[in-house]
Parts: sequence; C-alpha cells; structure tokens
Amino acid sequence: METLDEIDKTILRMLQHDAKVTTKEIANHLGLTISPVYERIRRLESVGFIKQYVAVLDKSLIDKPITTFCQVSMRYHNEAFIEKFEQEVQELEEVQECYHMGGQVDFLLKINIRSLDEYHDFVKYKLSKIDNIGVLNSTFVLKEIKHTIAYHF
Repeated sequence: METLDEIDKTILRMLQHDAKVTTKEIANHLGLTISPVYERIRRLESVGFIKQYVAVLDKSLIDKPITTFCQVSMRYHNEAFIEKFEQEVQELEEVQECYHMGGQVDFLLKINIRSLDEYHDFVKYKLSKIDNIGVLNSTFVLKEIKHTIAYHF
C-alpha cells in the first residue's frame, strides 16, 4: 500500500473540508506550484485514497429530517441468505448506509425519512419483504450531536 507524506495528508484534509477547493488554492496554501499539486491529486484519485467528490445536503431542507437506525437480525446465518440480504438492501433507496455487524445484530441500517408514517410504510412494504429477517429493532435520533464524514489522520 502506498504511503502518504505530509503534503498528501494536507491535500486530503483540505479536500475533505471543501471538495470545491481549487488546485491553485491548495498550491498557495502549501507554497507549491499548481502542477505538482494537480499530479498529487490525480495520483491520490487513481490509487483510491479519494473515492469520490460529493455535496453534503441539509436533510431538513430536502424534507428528510428524521434519522433512523434499524438493527436487523437474521434467522439463519448462511452465505446465501446473507448475500441475498446484501443485494436486496442495495435496491432500497431509503437506506443510506448498511453495515454487516459482528455481535447480536447482523446488520445496521441508517435511514433518513420524512415522517414516522413513511418509515412505517418502508418497514411494512419493503424491508419486511426481504427473506430471513428475524428481528427488526428501530431507534430514532432525537438530536444530532456530532456529524462528520471526515477522517482525521
């Protein structure tokens, strides 16, 4: 695996903070010219350190103010059932994140929705239709205390 030097780390930190920061702004911050900074960014992209550039939206302004975490436990734990769940959950547009967990819960889903009625319909008409789900446990966020997508290194 390729290692990062301090210049790479600074570039990544700046892009995490603002993906729209220009190569010129990064170069000025680092005291470098644009060309080597541009080449470093392209290398960081091609090697896979930078997976994508995104806009982080305000969930309230897009009418998805309620965050729900749904814990899913499977009845049977064989490869076919797990792979089928993983494939089917990919198709559920309501699910923002899905993690295969170790411990008592098999999967943890993060879902942002408009209302509790919408969540009820999601569980009743979509999630519960996936075979082999044994237990669903839902928790609802009352207040978001900290939210970041940046890695600190």
